[in-house]
Amino acid sequence: MKSNSNSVDIKHILRALRYRNYRLFFIGQVISLIGTWMQYLAMSWLIYRLTNSPFALGVIGFASQITAFFVSPFSGVWADRWNRHRIVIVTQILAMLQAFVLAGLVMSGVIQVWHIIVLSIFLGLVNSFDMPVRQSFTIDMIKNKEDLGNAIALNSLMFNLARFIGPMVAGFVVASFGEGVCFLINGISYTAVIIALFLIKITPLKVENNRQPIWESMKEGFLYTFGFPPMRFILVLMGLVSLVVMPYAVLLPAFAKDVLRGNSRTLGFLMGAAGTGALAGAIFMAAKIGVRGLGKIISIAIFMFGIGLVILSYASSVWLSLVLMVFIGFGLMVQMVSSNTVLQTITI
Repeated sequence: MKSNSNSVDIKHILRALRYRNYRLFFIGQVISLIGTWMQYLAMSWLIYRLTNSPFALGVIGFASQITAFFVSPFSGVWADRWNRHRIVIVTQILAMLQAFVLAGLVMSGVIQVWHIIVLSIFLGLVNSFDMPVRQSFTIDMIKNKEDLGNAIALNSLMFNLARFIGPMVAGFVVASFGEGVCFLINGISYTAVIIALFLIKITPLKVENNRQPIWESMKEGFLYTFGFPPMRFILVLMGLVSLVVMPYAVLLPAFAKDVLRGNSRTLGFLMGAAGTGALAGAIFMAAKIGVRGLGKIISIAIFMFGIGLVILSYASSVWLSLVLMVFIGFGLMVQMVSSNTVLQTITI
């Protein structure tokens, strides 16, 4: 029996990996992202260990995101004017340097909260260029645009495979050797993706000599985006989820230590459980063929992670919290991947 466009076919989960460039990128990113998630857990635990303040966790989270809020609209325009391959290489090198500086400060025993804030702002600036350019770079690596949805889902799969492995490993590394070792491992892990990026061979796209001011390009983009109801709805929804739902992860160190009476291993298991759910969600989306039915899937996913977060706020059991984190991770991932797939399918 032939599959229709709204079915799920396991055989198609890895179909985007048949492209050499994307395969190299995927392998390098998996290794690098494991280190990134190790750093994320170690950073959160370090801040809470130094300050014992949930407010400080929020400040660091704000510092790492505020630059992206202001810079990302510009970097999205620049992504269409510059060589995306080179930009991604530069951003990965800068992120690697940030990890090594952080490792040096922690392992030498001179780390202070203001160091973490400055380095978080720096990494946020790097990511504000990296994220939109990297998403556009995925399009460059996929020759058959029918496989683009699968590549987007595989991007989420590799992100959450690392999210599953990294925090749990980091929990044990922090408990045994300290946060500095996690930062060092993260710095080393960037070499995998940097090598992969140098091995990727892509014919540079001919960039038109666009002399239109950036403000005009941004204005056209906003008018097009928010003038088209489906895109407007999805972007507003993603903005609300990013504002009021996703920041729950910032407070997980306080939840693990003060509510569940645990340690860095507990935090690692919580983040790993969310990664497990997100990984399952990414596999589900990678197996889905076509974009039909994604609107209904988005609605169900939102309901799933919303209810999960409400119940988690009352949980005091480690096992119940782990189960809820799986559902939260699954719902968030399916909603984000579905929304990104719809958006990128509309715009290509």
